[in-house]
Amino acid sequence: MKAFGRILTAMVTPFNDDLSVNYQAAARLAKHLVANGNDGLVVAGSTGEAATLTTEEKLKLFSAVLDAVGDKATVIVGTGSNDTRASIALTQEAEKLGVHGSLVVGPYYNKPPQEGYYQHFKAIADNTGLPLIVYNVPGRTASNILPATIARLAQIKNIVAVKESSGNLDQVSEIVRSVPKDFLVYSGDDSLTLPILAVGGVGVVSVAGHIVAKRMQDMISAFFAGNVAAARDIHLELMPFFKVIFVTTNPIPVKMAVNLAGLGAGPVRPPLIAATASETEQIRKVMQDIGAL
Repeated sequence: MKAFGRILTAMVTPFNDDLSVNYQAAARLAKHLVANGNDGLVVAGSTGEAATLTTEEKLKLFSAVLDAVGDKATVIVGTGSNDTRASIALTQEAEKLGVHGSLVVGPYYNKPPQEGYYQHFKAIADNTGLPLIVYNVPGRTASNILPATIARLAQIKNIVAVKESSGNLDQVSEIVRSVPKDFLVYSGDDSLTLPILAVGGVGVVSVAGHIVAKRMQDMISAFFAGNVAAARDIHLELMPFFKVIFVTTNPIPVKMAVNLAGLGAGPVRPPLIAATASETEQIRKVMQDIGAL
């Protein structure tokens, strides 16, 4: 089983002013993130605006990040979609590049029944040697992968983890209770990282890790060292940032935060729009308050 690390930041995709992908900026950002507390990166996930990236752009982005940090950090790439055949094809292409694993989102819009979810992920796993992370995000996909289905998927040897973004601690607890001990459960929400650690999670696929990964590492280390009070204090310290980066649709706020930090993420692609002046000021103030500016 692959040990991916505790903090995997779902990296924004930098764009040029003409909205083309800025691969050089992506490589620079990847190096910065790995040098500042991240164990690994998730490329072309929701935060990376995968929905508006072409297959060619995704593969070039995977290569750019892998070349930049692949010998220092785990590079996980988003290869899932609501088309099983397309998901298999992209996963196979990513595997040829040498990535370390794949994040596969639950099919969106189609709203498959639980057996459809199982067959979708099983088909992808059967056609790749990569370790796979199932990504459950009902707020974006419009349906929920239930714990019983995750437990079935966990029996497939190269389905090794879940990114749980249901926001439901009861569901996360049921998953942990139902899967093998070596199956990795990641929080998909920064603000729930500490509670999910408390019920058996191993870390977070983070948005906040663009800016505060080192403090999040401190929090997780404190928790696993048994210093729950210290972990709680860091959690409460970071809560304003966890919340402000979702003041509007992700990744609009975090991309602004990355730009405010001088890291050159560029604009978002339509149909997303730039953060408003009010949103930008809220983000700036919180970053100043936590010492991130």
